[in-house]
Amino acid sequence: MAPEESAGTERLLRSFERRFLAARALRSFPWQSLEEKLRNSSDSELLLGILQKPSGDSVTLSESTAIVSHGTTGLVTWDAALYLAEWALESPAAFADRTVLELGSGAGLTGLAICKTCRPRAYIFSDCHSRVLEQLRGNVLLNGLSLEPDITANSESPRVTVAHLDWDVVTVPQLSAFHPDIVIAADVLYCPEIILSLVGVLRRLSACRRDQRAPDVYVAFTIRNPDTCRLFTTELGRAGIRWEAVPPHGRQLFPYEEHSEMAILQLML
Repeated sequence: MAPEESAGTERLLRSFERRFLAARALRSFPWQSLEEKLRNSSDSELLLGILQKPSGDSVTLSESTAIVSHGTTGLVTWDAALYLAEWALESPAAFADRTVLELGSGAGLTGLAICKTCRPRAYIFSDCHSRVLEQLRGNVLLNGLSLEPDITANSESPRVTVAHLDWDVVTVPQLSAFHPDIVIAADVLYCPEIILSLVGVLRRLSACRRDQRAPDVYVAFTIRNPDTCRLFTTELGRAGIRWEAVPPHGRQLFPYEEHSEMAILQLML
């Protein structure tokens, strides 16, 4: 097989792997016998990687097959959402028994993973696009979670809300009403206008004090353009928001796009 054909096949398999893991309850497969057969194969490195994925609870998503659909990029799962979900799974104490506000939730993978594994008290998915909000509500229900005010909700599950949140017009009282202990966002640094809007809403969140403390903030992103990242940190400095890079986590659960470089910043509001 030609090198370019081999590379194309591997990308296809990695794409399949991501959707396979999202759509299947992994416990139901005969892992032991499959692994035994694959270990005896001379060309099974990629499939062995699939077998070594965790076999815990699954997250099921409905999402678009197009990068841009209905005028938004929020209907698909982006790499930084996967990266942030991995970090959350390694850092459950950051979310346990806390109220989480996610900015720009998109398809909802990060939040659903946190709701299922990190035991938050409450989780607020948010976005400003009507089609994204519609898909988010569907994905929440698809994963067995209830939306407030459902009186039949499982008391062991977090209180889940899907909220319309426009960064340019939301006010401090409206943000305070969410009572956030921790704020997260993934892959929202893709153009200067969005960065300015994000920093604006972060400044307003700094006024949302709970027990005299501003919420913790974590922003994950793919480093596509260093100038975009510099603009973000520059605007944070102008807003008086300190930041530090979170050390890379040690376990990759999802297949990222080739050569993707990801980062998470912790912001001190």
